[in-house]
Amino acid sequence: MAMNGSGYALRRSALLSFASAMMMLIVIAPTSTLASTPSAFVQNAIYSNKITIFSKSYCPYCARAKHIFSELHEQPYVVELDLRDDGFQIQEVLLDLVGRRTVPQIFVNGKHIGGSDDLRAAVQSGKMQSLLSSS
Repeated sequence: MAMNGSGYALRRSALLSFASAMMMLIVIAPTSTLASTPSAFVQNAIYSNKITIFSKSYCPYCARAKHIFSELHEQPYVVELDLRDDGFQIQEVLLDLVGRRTVPQIFVNGKHIGGSDDLRAAVQSGKMQSLLSSS
């Protein structure tokens, strides 16, 4: 019986040590990863997709941009900022990156196009079709 008691004490001690180590990781990791996560996410979204739209689900200008791409038979990667916990931080990254935090912000082949009006102008001039076909 004493052996079971000391075995329990050893397991409890090891578990407490493990829990303490995990608590240190939990306290340390978020401060280092949270700061870079929105920026890394934005860069990955822009450069890993042919078309990326940073949008808000209720925004009529964003809906217009999505509609323009559907008319071009293109399927953009859409990031709905209002549906993400880090949407505000992503908008701050966009402000640093392109000087705007408004939506939509549209990227095609890694190139910043601008907003809905910019997209419409690029389509009307033929620049968007040229950019899309060059990928």
